[in-house]
Amino acid sequence: MEDVKAYIESGVLELYVLGVLSAEEKAQVEAMAANNPAVKAELGEIEQSIELYAKHNEVEPEDSLRDRIMNSLVTNLGDDRIFKTKPASELEAKVVTLTQQKQSNFFKYAFAACLALLILSVAALYTVYNRLQDTQGQLVAVQLQSQKFSSRVNLLDRELNVLRDPSFKLIKLGPGPAGPGAGLAVAWSPSKKEVMIDMSRANNLKPNDKDHSYQLWALVNGKPVDLGVFDVTDSAKDMIEMKSIDKADAFAVTLEPHGGLPAPTLTNLMVIGKTEISAE
Repeated sequence: MEDVKAYIESGVLELYVLGVLSAEEKAQVEAMAANNPAVKAELGEIEQSIELYAKHNEVEPEDSLRDRIMNSLVTNLGDDRIFKTKPASELEAKVVTLTQQKQSNFFKYAFAACLALLILSVAALYTVYNRLQDTQGQLVAVQLQSQKFSSRVNLLDRELNVLRDPSFKLIKLGPGPAGPGAGLAVAWSPSKKEVMIDMSRANNLKPNDKDHSYQLWALVNGKPVDLGVFDVTDSAKDMIEMKSIDKADAFAVTLEPHGGLPAPTLTNLMVIGKTEISAE
């Protein structure tokens, strides 16, 4: 509702009624009016207001002007000699008519001045509207940047809480058959059933391509339990939260097709470590 109010107050509807918008902007206004009753109603009120303004300031021609036009037509179509010479009193009346015509011209000039002022106001509104659009775009960019920063702060705060929480155990995973020299650390809280991978301690795990994913497993009584998939990139240094579990004899990571598999591919075992083995 606030966006609709701001759109109405931006002045674009007045520009539409005056016909100074581009075809694309005109189409946007018509789409807004079709989809929003408030915009359509405001557009109708603006059109009615401008129409009333024009009627209020219109100039009616004088009655004597009709006689002059008709006499001129008759004179051109007929013989001027059939018309009698007008008395002096009528000529004096014409002088009065000229005075009234000057007064009429005053109103015309006043209307022209008002129209010019209206055009200048519309131009100013158009400029303000464009600046408002630019400001809104900048505001959206700032909001997105703020959201990213806030998410980053929340993540760092989460990692700090994990490191400070004594219920978390840091499990060091050593190289498996398919990952010589590889290593990884898993933070696990059995009481909270939370498992997180510390990517800052990922060693010699090559970044996976779009067709493969790394998959974390928990070994419970000799059976593998899927704890979710994750990606490894050159810039990954954060902690990744995985699926929850409260019991595990060991953790292992395999390289699987994208999205993971129900059971691990043992020939692609990258790292593995028992839960009783911890690292500082």
